[in-house]
Amino acid sequence: MVWGYHMNKMELLQGTLDVMVLQTLSTMGSLHGYGIARRIEQVSGNQVMLNQGTIYASLVRLQQRGWISAKWGTSENKRKAKFYTITRAGAKQLAADAAYWQRLTGVMERVFAVPAEES
Repeated sequence: MVWGYHMNKMELLQGTLDVMVLQTLSTMGSLHGYGIARRIEQVSGNQVMLNQGTIYASLVRLQQRGWISAKWGTSENKRKAKFYTITRAGAKQLAADAAYWQRLTGVMERVFAVPAEES
C-alpha cells in the first residue's frame, strides 16, 4: 500500500509514515496533525508530501496502538486542535523501528555496493 502518492515524490511503504510520525513527536514534542505533516515534509526536503487524510489515518492507527496520546488544545492561529504526544510504549516501538531501519539500510547499502558481474 502506498501513502500520499504524488508524481516525482517518494512513495512510502506502509508503516514508514508511522515511524516518521513517532520520530517527529519524539524530537519535537507535542504537535497537532498539520504541524506533524509540515515537519515531515520539511525534514524530507519536500520529498514526502502528505495530505490531511494520509496523516490522520496514521495518527488514528498510532493512537489505537497506544503509541501516541491526544488531547485538545489551541493552535498558533487560535483554533481548537488535537495535539499528539508520543507515549512510553510509542518510544519503545520507535527504538525498535529505528534499529530495524538502521539494519535494513546497512543491508541495502551492501546490496547496491556489489558490482555487476561481467559476462
